[in-house]
Amino acid sequence: MLNDEARERIRLAALRYPEPRAALLPALHIAQKEAGYVSEDAMRFIAGQLNVPESEVFGTATFYSLIRRSSSGRHVISICHNLPCTLLGAEPLIGHLKSRLGVDEGEVTPDGRFSYQRIECIGRCDGAPAMLVDDDYHGDLTPEKIDGILEKYA
Repeated sequence: MLNDEARERIRLAALRYPEPRAALLPALHIAQKEAGYVSEDAMRFIAGQLNVPESEVFGTATFYSLIRRSSSGRHVISICHNLPCTLLGAEPLIGHLKSRLGVDEGEVTPDGRFSYQRIECIGRCDGAPAMLVDDDYHGDLTPEKIDGILEKYA
Protein backbone atom coordinates (compact mmCIF):
# COMPACT_ATOMS: atom_id res chain seq x y z
CA MET A 1 0.00 0.00 0.00
CA LEU A 2 1.01 3.65 -0.11
CA ASN A 3 3.14 5.28 2.55
CA ASP A 4 1.92 8.26 4.55
CA GLU A 5 3.78 10.78 2.39
CA ALA A 6 2.19 9.47 -0.83
CA ARG A 7 -1.25 9.48 0.80
CA GLU A 8 -0.75 13.09 1.86
CA ARG A 9 0.45 14.08 -1.62
CA ILE A 10 -2.69 12.54 -3.12
CA ARG A 11 -4.87 14.37 -0.58
CA LEU A 12 -3.17 17.68 -1.44
CA ALA A 13 -3.47 16.99 -5.17
CA ALA A 14 -7.23 16.60 -4.76
CA LEU A 15 -7.39 19.99 -3.02
CA ARG A 16 -5.77 21.76 -5.97
CA TYR A 17 -8.82 21.20 -8.16
CA PRO A 18 -12.40 22.41 -7.80
CA GLU A 19 -13.48 18.82 -8.57
CA PRO A 20 -11.34 16.14 -6.81
CA ARG A 21 -11.87 13.77 -9.77
CA ALA A 22 -9.54 16.01 -11.77
CA ALA A 23 -6.65 14.79 -9.58
CA LEU A 24 -7.03 11.22 -10.84
CA LEU A 25 -4.00 11.18 -13.15
CA PRO A 26 -1.73 13.03 -10.70
CA ALA A 27 -2.81 10.57 -7.98
CA LEU A 28 -2.00 7.58 -10.20
CA HIS A 29 1.43 9.06 -10.95
CA ILE A 30 2.08 9.62 -7.23
CA ALA A 31 1.16 6.00 -6.48
CA GLN A 32 3.36 4.75 -9.32
CA LYS A 33 6.31 6.82 -8.19
CA GLU A 34 5.93 5.32 -4.70
CA ALA A 35 5.95 1.63 -5.67
CA GLY A 36 7.06 1.53 -9.30
CA TYR A 37 3.55 0.53 -10.34
CA VAL A 38 -0.05 1.09 -9.27
CA SER A 39 -1.47 -1.80 -7.27
CA GLU A 40 -5.17 -2.63 -7.02
CA ASP A 41 -5.06 -1.55 -3.36
CA ALA A 42 -3.60 1.81 -4.40
CA MET A 43 -6.34 2.22 -7.01
CA ARG A 44 -8.99 1.50 -4.38
CA PHE A 45 -7.40 4.04 -2.02
CA ILE A 46 -7.36 6.66 -4.79
CA ALA A 47 -11.02 5.97 -5.57
CA GLY A 48 -11.95 6.53 -1.94
CA GLN A 49 -9.75 9.60 -1.56
CA LEU A 50 -11.14 11.26 -4.70
CA ASN A 51 -14.69 9.98 -4.19
CA VAL A 52 -14.86 8.38 -7.64
CA PRO A 53 -16.01 4.87 -8.53
CA GLU A 54 -13.28 2.23 -8.44
CA SER A 55 -14.22 1.34 -12.01
CA GLU A 56 -13.25 4.84 -13.14
CA VAL A 57 -9.84 4.59 -11.48
CA PHE A 58 -9.26 1.11 -12.95
CA GLY A 59 -10.46 2.30 -16.37
CA THR A 60 -8.12 5.27 -16.32
CA ALA A 61 -5.17 3.19 -15.14
CA THR A 62 -5.71 0.61 -17.87
CA PHE A 63 -6.25 3.23 -20.60
CA TYR A 64 -2.90 4.97 -20.20
CA SER A 65 0.10 2.89 -21.26
CA LEU A 66 2.47 4.81 -18.99
CA ILE A 67 0.57 3.71 -15.89
CA ARG A 68 2.03 0.34 -14.91
CA ARG A 69 -0.13 -2.17 -13.08
CA SER A 70 2.53 -4.74 -12.28
CA SER A 71 6.06 -4.61 -10.96
CA SER A 72 8.74 -3.57 -13.36
CA GLY A 73 12.46 -3.13 -13.54
CA ARG A 74 14.17 -0.20 -11.87
CA HIS A 75 14.27 1.40 -15.34
CA VAL A 76 11.23 1.04 -17.59
CA ILE A 77 11.80 1.30 -21.31
CA SER A 78 8.73 2.37 -23.28
CA ILE A 79 9.34 1.92 -26.98
CA CYS A 80 6.93 3.43 -29.47
CA HIS A 81 5.50 1.12 -32.11
CA ASN A 82 2.99 3.51 -33.66
CA LEU A 83 2.98 3.93 -37.44
CA PRO A 84 5.81 6.47 -37.90
CA CYS A 85 8.13 4.56 -35.55
CA THR A 86 7.22 1.23 -37.13
CA LEU A 87 7.83 2.57 -40.64
CA LEU A 88 11.26 3.74 -39.51
CA GLY A 89 12.27 0.42 -37.94
CA ALA A 90 10.72 0.06 -34.49
CA GLU A 91 10.00 -3.67 -34.83
CA PRO A 92 13.60 -4.74 -35.46
CA LEU A 93 14.66 -2.43 -32.61
CA ILE A 94 12.17 -4.12 -30.28
CA GLY A 95 13.70 -7.44 -31.33
CA HIS A 96 17.15 -6.05 -30.56
CA LEU A 97 15.98 -4.86 -27.16
CA LYS A 98 14.51 -8.29 -26.40
CA SER A 99 17.75 -9.99 -27.40
CA ARG A 100 19.95 -7.51 -25.55
CA LEU A 101 17.95 -7.70 -22.30
CA GLY A 102 17.18 -11.42 -22.57
CA VAL A 103 13.56 -11.01 -21.49
CA ASP A 104 10.18 -10.69 -23.16
CA GLU A 105 8.05 -7.58 -23.04
CA GLY A 106 6.68 -7.00 -19.55
CA GLU A 107 9.30 -9.19 -17.87
CA VAL A 108 12.09 -7.94 -15.63
CA THR A 109 15.76 -8.66 -16.27
CA PRO A 110 17.33 -11.05 -13.75
CA ASP A 111 19.27 -8.20 -12.11
CA GLY A 112 16.01 -6.24 -11.67
CA ARG A 113 17.39 -3.33 -13.67
CA PHE A 114 15.19 -3.21 -16.80
CA SER A 115 11.80 -4.05 -18.21
CA TYR A 116 10.30 -2.86 -21.47
CA GLN A 117 6.91 -2.31 -23.02
CA ARG A 118 5.52 -1.23 -26.36
CA ILE A 119 3.46 1.92 -26.29
CA GLU A 120 1.31 3.47 -28.95
CA CYS A 121 2.86 6.90 -29.08
CA ILE A 122 5.19 9.13 -27.13
CA GLY A 123 4.44 12.15 -29.31
CA ARG A 124 7.89 12.48 -30.85
CA CYS A 125 7.38 11.49 -34.47
CA ASP A 126 10.11 13.99 -35.38
CA GLY A 127 12.64 11.62 -33.78
CA ALA A 128 11.16 8.29 -34.81
CA PRO A 129 11.86 5.58 -33.93
CA ALA A 130 11.76 6.70 -30.32
CA MET A 131 11.60 5.43 -26.75
CA LEU A 132 11.51 6.58 -23.17
CA VAL A 133 13.71 5.22 -20.43
CA ASP A 134 11.79 6.20 -17.32
CA ASP A 135 10.99 9.83 -18.24
CA ASP A 136 14.02 10.39 -20.49
CA TYR A 137 13.37 10.70 -24.23
CA HIS A 138 15.65 9.03 -26.80
CA GLY A 139 15.04 9.32 -30.53
CA ASP A 140 16.45 8.47 -33.93
CA LEU A 141 17.21 5.03 -32.54
CA THR A 142 19.52 2.40 -33.97
CA PRO A 143 20.64 -0.86 -32.34
CA GLU A 144 23.98 0.77 -31.52
CA LYS A 145 22.32 3.81 -30.01
CA ILE A 146 20.08 1.57 -27.85
CA ASP A 147 23.17 -0.28 -26.60
CA GLY A 148 24.80 3.00 -25.61
CA ILE A 149 21.65 4.19 -23.85
CA LEU A 150 21.38 0.96 -21.87
CA GLU A 151 25.01 1.31 -20.76
CA LYS A 152 24.19 4.70 -19.25
CA TYR A 153 21.51 3.12 -17.03
CA ALA A 154 23.54 0.03 -16.10
